[in-house]
Amino acid sequence: MERGRLKTVQGRVVSDRMQKTIVVKSERRVKHPRYGKYVRKFTTYYAHDENDDARDGDLVELAAMRPMSRTKCWRLLKIVTPAAGRVIAEPGGDD
Repeated sequence: MERGRLKTVQGRVVSDRMQKTIVVKSERRVKHPRYGKYVRKFTTYYAHDENDDARDGDLVELAAMRPMSRTKCWRLLKIVTPAAGRVIAEPGGDD
């Protein structure tokens, strides 16, 4: 069965203190209807991180999935940019 395009979102990890769950904050800029100034609005997502790869400050990409709990209906797709000073080991690099 063919799936449609995955709904994805990017954001910054603000918490990784739970087991297999990360909290991601996504920012969008919206023009104020009356004053015309651009205002920053934030959305918080709870995402499933099976291997506990993501850490605070990482820029990550999430994909929608069926609800796993009351709040968690996103999963970690990939870490786009690691936090400053953090290096991610390449898979299969056992040196």
